[in-house]
Amino acid sequence: MEKVLGIDLGTTYSCVAVVVDGSPMVIANKGGYRTTPSMVAVTAAGRRLVGHLAKRQAITNPKNTIFGAKRLIGRRWNSDIVQSIREHVPYELVEGPHDDVRIKLRDKIYSVPEISAMVLTEMRRIAEDYLGVPVGKAVITVPAYFNDGQRQSTKDAGTIAGLEVIRIINEPTAAALAYGYGKKLDKRVAVFDLGGGTFDISILDIGGSVYEVIATAGDTFLGGEDFDNRIADWIVFNFAKEHSIDLREDPMAMQRVKDAAEKAKCELSFQNDTEISLPFLYSTGKGNALHFQKVLTRAKLEELTADLVDRTIQICEKTLREAGIRREEISDVILVGGQTRMPRVQREVARFFGREPSKNVHPDEVVALGASIQAYSLVTEAKDEKEETLLLDVTPHSLGIMIVGGYYQTLIEKNTTVPTSASHIFTTVQDGQTSARIMVFQGESKVAMENELLGEFILTGLREAPRGEVKIEVTFDISADGIVSVSAKDMETGRAQSIVVTATSGLSEEEVRQMAEENRDYLLEVAQDEEFEKARSRAESLLGEMNRLKPIVEQVIASSKFSADMLRKAETVAERTTIAMERRDLASLQEVLEGLDRTVETFRSLAARARQ
Repeated sequence: MEKVLGIDLGTTYSCVAVVVDGSPMVIANKGGYRTTPSMVAVTAAGRRLVGHLAKRQAITNPKNTIFGAKRLIGRRWNSDIVQSIREHVPYELVEGPHDDVRIKLRDKIYSVPEISAMVLTEMRRIAEDYLGVPVGKAVITVPAYFNDGQRQSTKDAGTIAGLEVIRIINEPTAAALAYGYGKKLDKRVAVFDLGGGTFDISILDIGGSVYEVIATAGDTFLGGEDFDNRIADWIVFNFAKEHSIDLREDPMAMQRVKDAAEKAKCELSFQNDTEISLPFLYSTGKGNALHFQKVLTRAKLEELTADLVDRTIQICEKTLREAGIRREEISDVILVGGQTRMPRVQREVARFFGREPSKNVHPDEVVALGASIQAYSLVTEAKDEKEETLLLDVTPHSLGIMIVGGYYQTLIEKNTTVPTSASHIFTTVQDGQTSARIMVFQGESKVAMENELLGEFILTGLREAPRGEVKIEVTFDISADGIVSVSAKDMETGRAQSIVVTATSGLSEEEVRQMAEENRDYLLEVAQDEEFEKARSRAESLLGEMNRLKPIVEQVIASSKFSADMLRKAETVAERTTIAMERRDLASLQEVLEGLDRTVETFRSLAARARQ
């Protein structure tokens, strides 16, 4: 049976899992790590680095190392969040052709889905290295509160990475799936998911192998990075107070500050204080270096981030209230995401829900495991399997259209189970109106323009008539992935117009296809490079051995009439090998390696005879 991956594409770290012999498992990368940094870099030599390799060189290459791309995916250039991110990242953001965000790396401009695709490509390679077979399908997770544009952009990233994304599922839902898999539970649970860049709260009913989401909410700009930034700001403030220098003007110093902030935050989850020591943090240019050394306590960290933790609890409170759910109805609370390791977060969650949260899941791995279970259930007949899994998720935002007066008419309420469909009949608002502009929005405000515009289209060819006479039926469809399509039909003539809504900041199909081709070409190049490096390594090893054995061989065959001819052939093979390596000619190198192997084997046997 073909393997389908479950991928948790995280803001700070990503994780890949697969079901093997009916059991889900996380696949470790070559370094033995079970999660991989969601970081991409391009070196001065033009080499692309992903994951730990990118993270290790971030301090010396801050302007060309991308982190936190998930916070930018599917967002408009002129949004407040994007402008806020621009102030905090060392790399350059530029406006794209679709009012989207693009990222400059060296001398090339990339779309955000392309950057995410590089991370997904790395996760795919990690899985293929372990499984030993090519993998072409995946289930990818997204924050529950992602809007349509963000979901579509994530799907585009999967396509660019050469993956058929068979389902996009919400991270809290995936976590609940891993929590309940194979246990035949019957309970209502809350999933509190505070990751590197986003926050979600979902309430689910688990009944056997049916997972039904009752309510979901969140904040796509609230996560561990915000906690890191508070510590970084504290370091910058204290350094400025002591030396009257603003570190924010030095990208390399700020990258060191960011790394130190993340490290200090992690340490304070397990100890009451930590020393932040940054020697030679700033050079004054006169041969003098300034250092930073200060103790940060857990109490101070909690003071710096109190409002962030409070925001998560306020969202939980609002979600339960709007869904009409009492806290005592919830049997268990599942903590997901690395930031939930913070003791203050755990205390506040326990206080709010009136129970200690569950420690039965791994906060960094549970989402990928759940995605792999969903992937497995989608490609398995499940008749003879452990259980058939049914996920009933919801749309996190209300959907509707703009009506006369600029108001917002909701057609599908938030927390409606998906897939779903809803229709509403509207009438023309002007005499003689022959076309209707349908503007599709997602959000909760009664004023249309205060919500997220997903797309628009025009229904033409309406009969000229007094206003109110011509009726138009507008139908919304939401797929199991949470992706929206809208159609409008003239009730009189049956003329219809429809769009699959891709947010105006989305990539065109042609752009996605072209980017996918470029990624395939890059992977082919990388594969050839890896093949060449293997061949070169073997050639260098054989040449070294041949040179070491040569003096012994010369002594053994000195009296033989074939000696000169044999040594000349050996030198020719060695010369051809060296030329092939210099030209990086893989085909020639593989061809000459056979001769080099035979030559070294001959040298070994002659050397062995000399030792007898």
